[in-house]
Amino acid sequence: MKRVVVGLSGGVDSSVAAYLLQQQGYEVIGLFMKNWHDDSVTISNECPWLEDSNDALLVAEKLGIPFQTVDLSEQYKEKIVDYMFNEYEKGRTPNPDVLCNREIKFDVFMKIALSLDADYVATGHYCQKSEIEVDGTTVYQLKAGADTNKDQSYFLCQLSQEQLAKALFPIGNLTKPEVREIAAEMDLITAEKKDSQGLCFIGKVRLPEFLQQKLQPKEGVIVQIDKNHPVYQSIQPEGLSLEERLAFESTKIKYTPYQRLAS
Repeated sequence: MKRVVVGLSGGVDSSVAAYLLQQQGYEVIGLFMKNWHDDSVTISNECPWLEDSNDALLVAEKLGIPFQTVDLSEQYKEKIVDYMFNEYEKGRTPNPDVLCNREIKFDVFMKIALSLDADYVATGHYCQKSEIEVDGTTVYQLKAGADTNKDQSYFLCQLSQEQLAKALFPIGNLTKPEVREIAAEMDLITAEKKDSQGLCFIGKVRLPEFLQQKLQPKEGVIVQIDKNHPVYQSIQPEGLSLEERLAFESTKIKYTPYQRLAS
């Protein structure tokens, strides 16, 4: 029997992911990641970690699977929070959720799972995985989730082949309403739980206060460009191949930041 460690977040998606794997005959272990301790910058009642961990525990008990909590707050601060501060300091907008999946869930967390002799790590992401063979080598493909409103493949776009090889996404072929229906049928405490929002594992934050823990406000130039400005009005030529269309759509918009642009 293959062993799978599920990242039980205390939400409905990972709860149903654990249940589906159990139904598919896997030996399932639930692990809750505690990655943040400072509640002073979070907005009240948004993604409280204690409530989430309790819900994850109740789901594990309901399913009859082993459950543990792992504290990854030190690694999370080093790999995610410090990165955020560094990027904002350089005037760039970071995407911590993409990095969190690559560096925490499918790296630090995955190594813990493999130390428990797990064959796979599973999450409640809305995305799918497939396999093809290229020159005799198995290549794993990350695909969009069946629910186009909840697709999360973008947030997993930086996973390596090694990480994808060990990853399972049990709810990727389902829609959110279907996931909630399954949770309700199983009488899981998370069935009607509101989706979490905000920073990965932190929740909604007061971003100015969060950033001012380390960064001082400074003056700068704010550039506003009207949505009808010609810089946005480029028309895609007809008859392009898929590769040419993608290249056209990904072309960086060029403008001079200090140029006065007509509104």
